[in-house]
Amino acid sequence: MADVLDTSLLDTARSWLAAEPDDDIRAELAQLIAAAERGHTDELAERFAGRLQFGTAGLRAAVAAGPMRMNRLVVRQAAAGLGRWLLDSVDDAADRGVVIARDARRKSDVFAIDTARVLAAMGIKSMLHPGAQPTPVLAWSITGLNAAAGVVVTASHNPPADNGYKVFLETGSQIVTPIDTEIAERIGDFNPLDIPIAAEDDHLISWLDTSWSEAYVADAPRVRLRPEVPGVQIAYTAMHGVGGDTIAAAFTAAGFDPPTVVAEQQEPDGTFPTVSFPNPEEPGAMDLLLAVAQASGAAVALANDPDADRLGAAIPDTRDGAMGSSWRKLSGDEIGWLFADHILRHTNGSDRLVVTTLVSSSLLARMAEAHGVHSEETFTGFKWIGRIASERAAAGQRFVFGYEQALGYLVAARPLDKDGITAAVLMAEIAALAEYDGVTVQGRLDAIADQFGRYVTSELSVRMPPADGAKWVQSIEAAPPSQVGGIAVESVTSYPEANLVRLMLTGGTRLQIRPSGTEPKVKLYGEAVDLDPAELDRLLQALAS
Repeated sequence: MADVLDTSLLDTARSWLAAEPDDDIRAELAQLIAAAERGHTDELAERFAGRLQFGTAGLRAAVAAGPMRMNRLVVRQAAAGLGRWLLDSVDDAADRGVVIARDARRKSDVFAIDTARVLAAMGIKSMLHPGAQPTPVLAWSITGLNAAAGVVVTASHNPPADNGYKVFLETGSQIVTPIDTEIAERIGDFNPLDIPIAAEDDHLISWLDTSWSEAYVADAPRVRLRPEVPGVQIAYTAMHGVGGDTIAAAFTAAGFDPPTVVAEQQEPDGTFPTVSFPNPEEPGAMDLLLAVAQASGAAVALANDPDADRLGAAIPDTRDGAMGSSWRKLSGDEIGWLFADHILRHTNGSDRLVVTTLVSSSLLARMAEAHGVHSEETFTGFKWIGRIASERAAAGQRFVFGYEQALGYLVAARPLDKDGITAAVLMAEIAALAEYDGVTVQGRLDAIADQFGRYVTSELSVRMPPADGAKWVQSIEAAPPSQVGGIAVESVTSYPEANLVRLMLTGGTRLQIRPSGTEPKVKLYGEAVDLDPAELDRLLQALAS
């Protein structure tokens, strides 16, 4: 029986080899086939164990051979499924077309043009941004062009070996359920080895000029709420991504001097030579930035992830009488609190709306209540924030701010997706206003704590297969613990749509658990008010055990 299975696997792999358009991927697949012919089938079998699943985050995996990896055959199949869904579901999709952009990772350029060629073969117009572009520019341009959808080829802050494929709706927000399922079903209808593809110079394929990125930059200053305040010194890293030039231009347009940059990380480089994991949240990823910030006397240090839709920040550590000789990274929630405080103090109207996610801090709701504005909590993932903002506009609510604790922020009404560039502009204003008022950014956080209590948050990840993580959440829902770490559990709330369960402990501590949607791990989140952070960490460890 094993021989039959091996023969079938080899036949399938050889068919892929014949269809593979890239020499490097062909060479890799040929080596895997040769190894399988010698009896070493494990790696080849894993590559052909199924197909890369399309979800609300689109596709994301290492660039390599086979249907379980990112390559041109997989991308062409995804583009065909997207095209079919557009023709079935969106009015005038063929004429309105799809806007396409890419980052600077391996094969992003050919993945982008192949998407356009597949769509053109289906009769759908495609418009490609020139060169590598930040994801926020792509999302912003969708509504400006009245396009039916947008595609960005990026793996965001994933490791260097990865690439990805993300789809945006005509509103400029990311796809949400059930649209992901509908597209995935159509992807499955196509044979990846036999996708019709048009020529690169097909009349339905056009290249945009730089006017759309220039228009995005020209629009960025509107996020400033105190434009009369002069700027301060800012340190910045693009983390080898595509945000560097756009950040510099946006700062200039907003009336600020361009930031002092980490030169080694300023230019796009898909190999990410100075960071093993190009995510501002990861330990060590901002080390070069903090050195530049210290040397330049910056008021705040800012970091984009490689596609510039997220923003990390660090400030001089002035807590407990320190003089700021060391720096500390702000948590995603702390950055969110600073934005909320600034926006709510400098805008008006009871129609204002702020939105965050289930796993982000509950402090945003209290801040909104204090200012008499609407607040909502939605599922994990910025796509849901975009959806709420769009839906509530019809009800007369004016979206002014949304954030998720994983460094995603939207401080403008467009695009309806996280935007690390306009967020950087507004954070520069927050730092400038603090200095103008004779305080520090830490002082702003201390003032928030004085008003609402000192909120502390913590996270813990436990690696395990997604199926085991789902079972863990289900077991807690079925038989909730009576106590965690010696503290009584007062209530348990399930959010089935988010695959999340929330435990409230005596004293107001909140613990949450959910499997990751993109990685083989379960994430635990803790929040408390005026609690020792070490105690919150202990409770998360107790829940994990």
